[in-house]
Amino acid sequence: MLDVLKIDTYQAILSLAAEGLILLKWGNVSARDPQTNNIVIKPGGISYKEIKPQDMIVCDMSGKMLEGKGEPSSDLFTYLEIYKAYEGVNSIVHTHAKWPAVFAQAGMRIPNLGTTHADRFQDDIPVTRVMTPYEVKKDYYKNTGRVILEAVGKKDPAANPAVLVRSHAAFAWGTNIKNAVANTIALNFVAEMAYHTLTLNTDAQMSDYLIETHSISKKDRS
Repeated sequence: MLDVLKIDTYQAILSLAAEGLILLKWGNVSARDPQTNNIVIKPGGISYKEIKPQDMIVCDMSGKMLEGKGEPSSDLFTYLEIYKAYEGVNSIVHTHAKWPAVFAQAGMRIPNLGTTHADRFQDDIPVTRVMTPYEVKKDYYKNTGRVILEAVGKKDPAANPAVLVRSHAAFAWGTNIKNAVANTIALNFVAEMAYHTLTLNTDAQMSDYLIETHSISKKDRS
């Protein structure tokens, strides 16, 4: 079942590991098959170095495992909230890449300070609010997905395909695996640039009309 999607998901994990964005067991990639709505994701608690395409797990949109051994990554239940909310999202990536995680741990959004950012993300990369003790203790992973949706709000998720989870790390998504991986790589790059830019000039900012020009001209963010 979904053998091609398993291979593509596995290769995406390797490509992000090669970029240094997935380390040890920190991070994973999931993909949704638009025809069946089933989800491919790696098993939980396993390093990317230990898995093979055939090890990938298939689940339905309720989280029920349809194929595979072991348990799916616990991030599945965060992903499901996003998949249910955004019909056009068919792949989600979660990493603990350093630069977005720095902003997440600081509880800071990543401001849109330059055209490189605006070419990929229309607005600032938002950071979620602090989760309540109840949200953490009761359905933590599901509630993580809910605060991500809350942080996106009414903004277009296709033009703003990333969120920082406060005190945690980054989640990015896309219309397909290639798109989600590209957004993840770009997110790490613009986070690093924002950090250094703010170090040089704490008052740095970009005009709204320049942001709009670049965001509109880059609608095809493949």
